[in-house]
Amino acid sequence: MSLPVPTMPAPPVGVVGLGQLGGSLAAALVAAGREVSGWDVDPAAREAAAARGVRVGRELGGVVVLAVPLPATATALDGLDVDPDATVTDLGSVKVPVLASVGAALGGRFVGGHPMAGTERSGHGATDPGLFRGARWALCLEPGTDLRRWLRAAEVALDAGAEVVPVTAAEHDDAVAAVSHVPHLLAAALAAAAGEAGPLALALAAGSFRDGTRVAGSDPALVTAMVEGNAGPTAAALARVRAQLDRPWPELVAAGHAVRSAVPGRRPVRVPLDRPALLALGRAGGAVTRRLAAFVEGWVPEA
Repeated sequence: MSLPVPTMPAPPVGVVGLGQLGGSLAAALVAAGREVSGWDVDPAAREAAAARGVRVGRELGGVVVLAVPLPATATALDGLDVDPDATVTDLGSVKVPVLASVGAALGGRFVGGHPMAGTERSGHGATDPGLFRGARWALCLEPGTDLRRWLRAAEVALDAGAEVVPVTAAEHDDAVAAVSHVPHLLAAALAAAAGEAGPLALALAAGSFRDGTRVAGSDPALVTAMVEGNAGPTAAALARVRAQLDRPWPELVAAGHAVRSAVPGRRPVRVPLDRPALLALGRAGGAVTRRLAAFVEGWVPEA
């Protein structure tokens, strides 16, 4: 198999959906010198992207990124003129259902992805070219994934300033249920419970309440689609949280503090362009930071 090498010209990138994530990605890639096209059903989003240097149009090729809400992912390419050889990736927060729909339709051309970035804001007005800088970007490497196309999708993430974490779709969904989806539910529960406590409680709310409920300000429809699209892993992760809450409070406080205060170092590694080796890097908690000809460079946490 002939793999693309870093000295080869980078293909153009097409972004479908120019809201916070898609708009931020397009802007970051323009700043990195990539050729970027984009499309959005919202004329205001198209106009804002064009002002940032994105060529707006329905003709897309190279690496096409689906940056649309989860319910719209399967039909995101309808009505667009997409190069039949284009690699397609996405930014969705759930991967198994997307792999079952988009992946089944596109076969080896599809590479599932999910940048662990974003805020409680949404829409093109929340665009930030630095949104992905230093963020982890999960990129699915399934048994049928074309490694050449995976590398092209990885280059897009790296050019946006992110670090790439090789995963399978199922591993991704289990992991993000614990660190993203359940936190959205807990934020909503904390906000709702504080509301029931009355106006005095809300008037006295300060930093811990603000930080613990920040994501409760997210679009409810987007959050609902996310947690329901990953219902099984999210329910299992929520059960683990409930079990923690049943522990004696001193034990719970100490255990949580130990996890949050641990700051492991990073050990540099060089990994061959091989599916088992790349997945081992991701499973160890590491990430790819640089693409080489026959290897990638990155890091893993020190024990």
